[in-house]
Amino acid sequence: MGNAFQATKVSERIYWVGAIDWGLRDFHGYATSRGTTYNAYLILDDRITLIDTVKAQFRDEMLSRIASVIDPSEIRCVISNHAEMDHTGCLPEVIAAVRPETVLASAQGRKALIRHFHWDREIAIAGDGERLSLGDLTLRFTSTPMLHWPDSMFTYVEEEGVLFSNDAFGMHLATSERFVDEVEPAIWRAEAAKYYANILLPFSSLVTKLLARLPQLDYDLKVIATDHGPIWRHEPQQILRLYEQWALQQPTRKAVVVYDTMWKSTEQMARAVGEGLAAVGMTVHQMPLSGTYRSDVATELLQAGAFLVGSPTINGQIFPTVADVLTYLKGLKPQNLIGGAFGSYGWSGEAVAQLEDHLREMKISLADEGVRVQYVPDAEALAQCRSLGTAVGSRLGEQLVAVS
Repeated sequence: MGNAFQATKVSERIYWVGAIDWGLRDFHGYATSRGTTYNAYLILDDRITLIDTVKAQFRDEMLSRIASVIDPSEIRCVISNHAEMDHTGCLPEVIAAVRPETVLASAQGRKALIRHFHWDREIAIAGDGERLSLGDLTLRFTSTPMLHWPDSMFTYVEEEGVLFSNDAFGMHLATSERFVDEVEPAIWRAEAAKYYANILLPFSSLVTKLLARLPQLDYDLKVIATDHGPIWRHEPQQILRLYEQWALQQPTRKAVVVYDTMWKSTEQMARAVGEGLAAVGMTVHQMPLSGTYRSDVATELLQAGAFLVGSPTINGQIFPTVADVLTYLKGLKPQNLIGGAFGSYGWSGEAVAQLEDHLREMKISLADEGVRVQYVPDAEALAQCRSLGTAVGSRLGEQLVAVS
């Protein structure tokens, strides 16, 4: 009887044996509208090795793909590049089933696996720069802490030029195609940017350091095999160039206007703010939170120069959806943005000052005083909103000229 799930050949001795999650729509607060994959890899050599596993409910799919190449009991080594449960959810069951000679992780990975699964089993430690011979092939380990967990590491196959990069360089994208060059460029570019903005943005300084370190690591990169999304096999350096660009967070003429509204007053203000931005040459992205997810806001900010936020006041506070987005963005630590705040209110009007406090905490420079309007904006109030947009856009334009 054949296997329903087949492995995909990546190189002469390496196979993709992961799982496709077509239905995933939320990844701890990040909207995954195109699903994802959990990528695991099988290396055939004297010591057959499995690189990472998959989310718990996809164990049987992964084992079926392995069985399309070898009997899973032939696996001698299991390497965990990252302990997060989308990569290790079925690891205890897999280990119990195949009984490998060696389970290997980084030092921090060992600690995380023990705490996740309350294990007393032996876990070997892969030190930074250490090598492991599988027979004809040699693995080299590179520690990449906080990209994006303390335990994260790369595993590189020296003879094949294949880098197992775990969560770096990936994307949440469920496809029947296994390789990036088989996917429509507009789709993979959008999903790769969204992934960086929502997963790796807080660690941009570490990304820059890693990319600067790559020449010393002497990788002959032919393939970057990530743990989410399709695999980079043609010109894998293109994702390295994109990461270099995104990590710098250089401002552009794009202005993102985010708001929510109760009775359309703050929405009117947002539209006027956008008119002021456009009047001084900014490209405006209006993002009403009634139909926008927080992770999409983060993605738009990845290559923006201005961030303006509007909220009505409700019970003396920022509107809940706006507070949600600001809390989320604060953790992602976007850089190099010019900001502004606006909003309507009924009787107390605290929201605008609170918005400005949030923006200052995020180290976003305010171009002008925020605009507060009681109840419904009149022509004069809308003109003030337009002036706010003009002030932010003009400040951004001056900044772009200064660095050009």
